[in-house]
Amino acid sequence: MDMIVVLKSSATDVDEQRVVERIRELGLVPHSSRGEFRTIIGAIGDKTPQACQQLEQLAGVDEVMAITQPYKLASREFHEADTILDVCGIRIGGPHVNIIAGPCAIESREVLFDVASAVKDAGASILRGGAYKPRSSPYSFSGLGEEGLKLLKEAGTAFSMPTITEVVDPRDVETVYEYADMFQIGARNMQNFNLLLEVGKTDKPVFIKRGLAASVTELLMSAEYVLSQGNHRVILCERGIRTFAEETRFTLDVAAIPVIQERSHLPVFVDPSHAAGKRDLVPALALAGIAAGASGAIVEVHSCPERALCDGPQAVLPHNFVTLMGQIKQVAEIVGHRVTLWGREEEPKPRPAVGGWAG
Repeated sequence: MDMIVVLKSSATDVDEQRVVERIRELGLVPHSSRGEFRTIIGAIGDKTPQACQQLEQLAGVDEVMAITQPYKLASREFHEADTILDVCGIRIGGPHVNIIAGPCAIESREVLFDVASAVKDAGASILRGGAYKPRSSPYSFSGLGEEGLKLLKEAGTAFSMPTITEVVDPRDVETVYEYADMFQIGARNMQNFNLLLEVGKTDKPVFIKRGLAASVTELLMSAEYVLSQGNHRVILCERGIRTFAEETRFTLDVAAIPVIQERSHLPVFVDPSHAAGKRDLVPALALAGIAAGASGAIVEVHSCPERALCDGPQAVLPHNFVTLMGQIKQVAEIVGHRVTLWGREEEPKPRPAVGGWAG
């Protein structure tokens, strides 16, 4: 039985330390979460109700409750408030909206810098680019590897943008850690548990995409693998699931965004590019995700998509991305969120009061 120990508002640091020590003595793993008004300590492990009763007797303890969800550290029960991450000075989660943009794959320095310049000018706050590309076909372009990582780091420095790239093998975690600011776990690796455990041992944010046939619970359990290793800097992403529909590459499960937010405190993004598979559909899906409450979107942009070595048909052209950024800002303001543009947070404009229905 996993538990959460809620401390009294008057509990001291000494009280908290004694609770943590007792949790360890019981053979459980403690995880502390400090909120604005109270501190909660998760006690993770299979124990009897007697352990719960013993913890309730400790000084400073208000109550002890069982965690009902299979995912513990990712649940709202453990951490009631929205988690807000700081990535190189950019806040992610809660009311903050950020757009990650860039090419699907890093093909050359020229293309990467061209796209990075365009998305930065349009207001994107984080630069994406794949150096390792798991593909359906072994004959497709699979990335430049470490050389691509070097180019990504160079571009991130040149344009003052945090960077994110996919890691596909536990053996590459150390290398990717050296060059990128965020790890991306792709849909195909959402349940690569050895990889999740490895990135969980680091201190860099981990961006996990939902698998193409995974449930919301399975996505949250994947996040739990990372959280269990001590890395609480996790971001989730809805990128579309496989259904019977053939009109799009995948079906974007917009409803998953509020469902995840109801169950978990972790930020959730939307990936309209992989869901659509066609650039003309990307804006509508991106706006739907933001309207549903997503903390941001990850969008593929390419200056010459007809020559792209990976996912050219879904890459948005730079001038269309400019238009999309303006639309995202408008939708975010309507739902009361703050958009980060050019690395700076934009406060939402006050909306005029809407009159009642005519009688």
